[in-house]
Amino acid sequence: MYIIVVGCGRVGSQLAELLSLDGHDVVIIDKDSRAFRRLGAAFNGVTMEGVGFDEEVLKSAGIEKADALVAVTDLDNTNMMIAEVATKIFNVPKVVARLYNPEREGTYQQLGLDYVCGTILVAEKILERVVGNRIHHLVLRRDIEIIEFELGKEAWGRRVKDIELPGEFKIIGIVRGASDILPSPDEILEENDVLLAAVRRGAFPKIKGFMI
Repeated sequence: MYIIVVGCGRVGSQLAELLSLDGHDVVIIDKDSRAFRRLGAAFNGVTMEGVGFDEEVLKSAGIEKADALVAVTDLDNTNMMIAEVATKIFNVPKVVARLYNPEREGTYQQLGLDYVCGTILVAEKILERVVGNRIHHLVLRRDIEIIEFELGKEAWGRRVKDIELPGEFKIIGIVRGASDILPSPDEILEENDVLLAAVRRGAFPKIKGFMI
């Protein structure tokens, strides 16, 4: 793949090196040429100094033939602008932006941008180490989250509607073996089911018993 990485900070430089080692054609852009010092000897791609949302810079980097672009500067607004330019002007097939502030997640979603929030990922990893958390927070909004978790014994054999909480906890999908199920209210929950659910933040204590 031909991949452009914008931002040669800690994340961008590591990503560029990994992509390069994996055999991809990589161009990494940064407005400060000194940032390229972070790249190790294993990197065999191309470095380019410039502003990542400048169309001429992106054209020089080969965006018109790019299979993917990743925006990982240290500014959310910049990453958002880069992703919009790559998506809407150059029609890059795969564009991913880094998001620092989870409160701006709604803006990224409204614009239809694919993103990764490092703040959330790091917080989840620490939570797993500290308390053995088995919940995966897939989407976080101000008050509502989409979560994934393995069903606990307390809910085995019960119907979906028996454990849902109106306005607080809604089961939206079940992964059962090789099957993905959009459940009816009368669907019977089984051992080893993995649930996808929407939950309000304040309802977590009420549903904790349904989780492993």
